[in-house]
Amino acid sequence: PVVVRSAADLGDAPGNRLDGLVIPGGESTTMSTLLVAFEMLAPLRELIGAGLPAYGSCAGMIMLADRVEGAQEGQAFLGGIDMTVRRNAFGRQIDSHEEDLRVEGIAGGPLRAVFIRAPWVEEVGSDVEILATTRAGRAAGASGSDGGRIVAVRQGTLLATSFHPEVGGDHRVHDVFVSMVTRRA
Repeated sequence: PVVVRSAADLGDAPGNRLDGLVIPGGESTTMSTLLVAFEMLAPLRELIGAGLPAYGSCAGMIMLADRVEGAQEGQAFLGGIDMTVRRNAFGRQIDSHEEDLRVEGIAGGPLRAVFIRAPWVEEVGSDVEILATTRAGRAAGASGSDGGRIVAVRQGTLLATSFHPEVGGDHRVHDVFVSMVTRRA
């Protein structure tokens, strides 16, 4: 792994310096502010557009969305996944929770998901693969396979989850991303 702290750390093309990028959870307005301040927004958009595999969890999912409900005025995103994401959709910090998810395209049975002030996906475009939904509740226009909120998606070289698989200790989502990176390399 390589820590990315400046535009110089990115390289000029996918594979030049980075084979893949993980965009972690955190606070999406802060991420947006820092990407602009460190002049990394445009170079990252270019790399993602050129096919750099990227995985975003929680706030990282928000950053990879083409459309965001509840965004702060002027907040910038990387985009790349044809989806509408709602920030803090599950509620405040006190509403954080865990749930076992049925997942599509990831072997091994239910996936334990930890949601911390998490977003959810309101709707997806036709090229977006829905990998996991919650058990109950559906967003208008969303088509979760089990009728729940969409919480994991993949489109091309991009993967996003609204939960934190690193907290739950189940590494299957990370394995999927590593597989996406190694296929591209």
